[in-house]
Amino acid sequence: MNQHAPAFAISATDRRASARPRDAAFYQNPYAFYSALHLGTPTFLWEDYGHWCFTGFREVNALLRDKRFGRQILHVASREELGWPPPKDHTAAFDLTEKYSLLALEPPAHTRLRNLVNRAFVSRNVAQLRPRIERLANEMIDRLEPEGGTELIRNFAAPIPAVVIAEMIGLPAEMAPQLLNWSNRMVQMYMYGVTRETELDANRASEDFMAYLREVIAERRTAPREDLLTHMLTSEVDGQKLSEDEVMSTAILLLNAGHEATVHTTGNAVKTILESGRDPKTLFATPEQTEATVEECLRFDAPLHMFTRYALSDVTLDDGQSFRKGEVIGLMLGAANRDPTRFRDADSFDPFRTDGQNVSFGAGIHFCIGAPLARIELQVALSTLFRRLPGLRLAAPPRYNNVYHFHGLERLDVVW
Repeated sequence: MNQHAPAFAISATDRRASARPRDAAFYQNPYAFYSALHLGTPTFLWEDYGHWCFTGFREVNALLRDKRFGRQILHVASREELGWPPPKDHTAAFDLTEKYSLLALEPPAHTRLRNLVNRAFVSRNVAQLRPRIERLANEMIDRLEPEGGTELIRNFAAPIPAVVIAEMIGLPAEMAPQLLNWSNRMVQMYMYGVTRETELDANRASEDFMAYLREVIAERRTAPREDLLTHMLTSEVDGQKLSEDEVMSTAILLLNAGHEATVHTTGNAVKTILESGRDPKTLFATPEQTEATVEECLRFDAPLHMFTRYALSDVTLDDGQSFRKGEVIGLMLGAANRDPTRFRDADSFDPFRTDGQNVSFGAGIHFCIGAPLARIELQVALSTLFRRLPGLRLAAPPRYNNVYHFHGLERLDVVW
């Protein structure tokens, strides 16, 4: 697509649209597409993906909670029944990391795993981490401040949540850069149009990640500690302990999901605030206003733009739309957050709005288990950054990564 061609095309009459997720004209600004869809085609068949998508806030919020749709399908249908090819041998390690992922499971397996790890992430427990997060944020800025400028994603946004989730699980803080490397390579599998080369690299990262965790798990079995890994290895649910593969899948999910969205939201939020021209002092003046600012950042430029679900049986929605068992639907979180029927001036960044809400962490049984932690990390990181560096400004136009689903900046160059 050349730079003068439109980034998308919409046919309201047959409710179809095309927008190529790997084209920079699209992924640098998907909101133009969303605005056009909201004008008359909020539910549409996205031709590039080959499945129906929903952009309305009410519809997305309801479908995230609708138990007729699920994150997995092979528990109720065979690959043959669905017309799927057999699993790929060269992604076997990556597939194993996904096999027991909380994100991919449905009840009762999901309930069993989630109940086990949920205790660590409830608000009152993660609130105890606030001093550690504040210390980390200040240490990062202490190192950066004399330089007068930096690339903020790599040097501030990424390390904080990576260190925090590593320490929660029971891994050393100095492993954070390696954990980030494995994680970043694995999430490439969620891109549109994944190549064999990407699959092989993600599989190698999965093998290395699992090999490392197997060593740590072996250590914890002989020398338990007060950490989440030990908790997962020793606790019982309904008289059963988790298998080693279940513990590994859960640890990898928590490590990957535990930093990915927070990194993206931190970068997107700094970009949004600096481009808005608003005075950061007013945005972080009180704890209550800091919370409101973070929620508006999550709404305005969400870190995850599409979450898919399978129809677990033949389903007909209230509007008459029907789906066959095994069909995929796309729930467009970033678009729902900009729904003009739900939000006044939906495309305006307004940290003082009174109609604030968002679906950036999902909803229903798959609501992000780490949301309380992410919110504290964002509140602390952003308020500390703007307090310590009041002269912060953009040094170059920010550019988003070529990963449409995970909407985050490739780099964010700033000076002060």
